[in-house]
Amino acid sequence: QRYLDFYPGEDDAPYAQYLLALSYYDQIEEVGRDQGLTFQALQALRVVIEQYPDSDYAKSAILKFDLAFDHLAAKEMEIGRYYLKKRHYTAAINRFRSVVQDFQTTTQTAEALERLVECYLGLGLTEEAQTAGAILGYNYQSSPFYQDAFNLLKDRGLSPEAKGTSWLATVYRQMVKGEWL
Repeated sequence: QRYLDFYPGEDDAPYAQYLLALSYYDQIEEVGRDQGLTFQALQALRVVIEQYPDSDYAKSAILKFDLAFDHLAAKEMEIGRYYLKKRHYTAAINRFRSVVQDFQTTTQTAEALERLVECYLGLGLTEEAQTAGAILGYNYQSSPFYQDAFNLLKDRGLSPEAKGTSWLATVYRQMVKGEWL
């Protein structure tokens, strides 16, 4: 970091920034632990990507950024699954909603939508459950999570379709129908 502070314009600056990012990235703990280093890795990787986009290190930084971002989403999923297991549906919904809204480009999104179906059904909010199922079906129809959500809905005589005016209905209108206003 000191090298970058003193010599930000040097030819080796992209390499130094990449090494700094790797030092954080290599210390990322398992999902069950504190994710402070994951945030630091993301910040340092973002600097490589944004300040040195044409460097040899930017492509590798993008890949590592995506993996670290997925790691944060996995942490949210772990906490959400814990709340779901304890039947604290509202707390679980907040975690799964965070994944759908803030981490939608990660591999965790399909499971988050399926878990939202579970939570909303647990609370008796069938329209929200159906809408989550519709989004899941539109984006991840071949996913085993979609099949699980579909079966949960079918067992209650419901089908995955967008209903109501909830935040999920807004997401559905934006993602599927292309309505932004």
